Amino acid sequence: METKLNEARPDQPERRRRRAGAEIKRTLRELNNQVALLNNQVGARVDLRPLDLDCLDVVAIHGPLSPSELARRSGFHPATITGILDRLEKSGWIVRERDAADRRAVRVRALPDRAGELFHLYSGMNDSMDEIFADYDDAQLATLVDFLTRAAEAGRTATTDLSERADQGA
Repeated sequence: METKLNEARPDQPERRRRRAGAEIKRTLRELNNQVALLNNQVGARVDLRPLDLDCLDVVAIHGPLSPSELARRSGFHPATITGILDRLEKSGWIVRERDAADRRAVRVRALPDRAGELFHLYSGMNDSMDEIFADYDDAQLATLVDFLTRAAEAGRTATTDLSERADQGA
């Protein structure tokens, strides 16, 4: 019976694959929502707006960055970035420094002294993630890293494309 069902539906593997892809996208949306809610809670505890926390994270991961690099990576208008950086600097999260190679340029660097505050607030999520990782073998973890790296790059590309279209008035 199984063979006849599969013969009658040769597209079944493709349909399962499409459904699996849709489920992954739905789950990523749910993860995005949960992380956004967590970030809102963390931001409220350290008196950071969600956009400020996002930009601080970009600087912490990819910095030091110029303000224009941060604007490109985040998709925010440079004037918006200036306001965010002013707030982050005033509250002691980042420092603006002259670029050693070009003294006219400014680089933004996250201050490590404050990182412990954030690490503590995210410790529940980090501990839960460590427990989840323990359920996977090295090959599965490598696959997850590959998938998430490629998904993050797709997100960066979509952000850049959308930002460029907005700049062009589209």
